[in-house]
Amino acid sequence: MWSFETEPEFQAELDWIKEFTRTEIEPLDLVFRGPGDPWDPYSPAARAMAPLQESVKEKNLWACHLGPELGGAGFGQVKLGLMNEILGRSRFGPSVFGCQAPDSGNAEILAHYGTPEQKERFLQPLLDGKIASCYSMTEPQAGADPAEFTCRAQRDGDEWVINGEKWFASHARFAEFLLVMVVTNPERKIHEGASILLVEKGTPGFEILRNSAVGPYIEQGDGVHGYLRFTDCRVPSNNLLGEEGKGFLVAQTRLGGGRVHHAMRSVGVLNKALDMMCERVLSRTTKGELLANKQLTQEKIADTYTQILQYRLHVLYTAWLIDKHKQYNREVRKEIAAIKAETPKILQEVIYHAMHLHGSLGMSDEVPFMTMWANIPEMGVVDGPTEVHKVTVARSVLRDYAPANGLFPTYHIPAQYEAAMEKYGHFLDPKESDG
Repeated sequence: MWSFETEPEFQAELDWIKEFTRTEIEPLDLVFRGPGDPWDPYSPAARAMAPLQESVKEKNLWACHLGPELGGAGFGQVKLGLMNEILGRSRFGPSVFGCQAPDSGNAEILAHYGTPEQKERFLQPLLDGKIASCYSMTEPQAGADPAEFTCRAQRDGDEWVINGEKWFASHARFAEFLLVMVVTNPERKIHEGASILLVEKGTPGFEILRNSAVGPYIEQGDGVHGYLRFTDCRVPSNNLLGEEGKGFLVAQTRLGGGRVHHAMRSVGVLNKALDMMCERVLSRTTKGELLANKQLTQEKIADTYTQILQYRLHVLYTAWLIDKHKQYNREVRKEIAAIKAETPKILQEVIYHAMHLHGSLGMSDEVPFMTMWANIPEMGVVDGPTEVHKVTVARSVLRDYAPANGLFPTYHIPAQYEAAMEKYGHFLDPKESDG
């Protein structure tokens, strides 16, 4: 059965989330503007969020991506999509609702592969929003190409010894632990020779060389994306999560859902830009009439509305596929890659239109467009570059087609004409039409 309706009970919860986000969460963006404020459990922003998080827990809407055994509601991806497109309007939305990246995905990895001690020390505090975590995969010389990874871990008795560097490790500076992708068997292909190790904060041999921010900040080095170095860094052997050499399989526990959730939250950013665009053109007069009455403005509004709706439906369709198949099969991976590739493009077009219609105000720091704009390139890189996802989509689409056997394509009109005439040509015979 195909339906675009939301059941009344859940719609009531969405209505509460929308109002709560607008009145209680979005103001946090104006007060706490540091690059790490929404995720740092030791920042003043964390104290401001605490009572809001309690309100969310009272409504049983905390960490809804997790199953009841982990304290969540076990929502499917469609419900999560409808929630996250509201929460995406604020940097603080996911943190207030306990579904912030990368902690949400890291919690799922620990839940699946962690030891009882690791779950007690790290998982439960992470689920409660008391600590932060980091997922460290990218390397400075390799970018997102796993085949170029060189950060090694070698087994030495009951320990793993890590040597190498990692780059753009989000939230490393205030994380209690890191999940680090390392090469454990360089003789095998990377997808069979890489593993994930848990590294605690303060482990000897682990250091943060510097922290980068997305976009310009007054104090360089005040960002949340760490440049890391491991020098004979030793961790216990049971800090291996999953089987040795199965690191990328373990990572899929978090990456598939994370990519969808990025897109879900991007719908919130797009809708916020549209809201501001529409209010502005209905408020501003130029050349003797409202900007909203100008045909070029109306074209931008119409195109923006249509683009957002198409993108939103694609995101929800992908979420529906995940709920239906309960796994990341080929069809699901194709759609995840497609929306991931589309995300930075639609953000660029919509935010630029909104910014442009605001004139000089749009590019100032008195409205949020430049902050939105600075994050667009990041969305084209995190969880894999856009180009990689486009290759995934193309290869998946092409699998459903076959090459033509002859010199000309199967849709070559002369050949099709002969076949069509053989099937229907007799109707052109005047004698048959008379009969």
